[in-house]
Amino acid sequence: QVQLVESGAGFVQAGGSLRFSCTVSGTIFSPNVIGWYRQAPGKQLELVATFAPGGFINYAETVKGRFAISRDNTKNTVYLQMNSLKPEDTAVYYCNALVMAQTYWGQGTQVTVSS
Repeated sequence: QVQLVESGAGFVQAGGSLRFSCTVSGTIFSPNVIGWYRQAPGKQLELVATFAPGGFINYAETVKGRFAISRDNTKNTVYLQMNSLKPEDTAVYYCNALVMAQTYWGQGTQVTVSS
């Protein structure tokens, strides 16, 4: 059974940094697509950053230049480095992976950025 396990601390002051990781287990296949989404209170789920097929990286306009996604294929792990955090980055962050045409989600991690 494929599982996505997220880890990382979730509370920081504005201007601070956080780093999340997400490890995919239960499969021998590398995800075709893997990345991060977030959902703020009262808002829709939105893409934060993902690795698309071919190694292309997509970032939300609101995080470009501040967030960086990376991956370690040997560990089936993706990382999200978040710098210069703003209160509007407060949300639940979800790891997402597409493995063999099936979509999987992590458990979600709350990020709170205080002003």
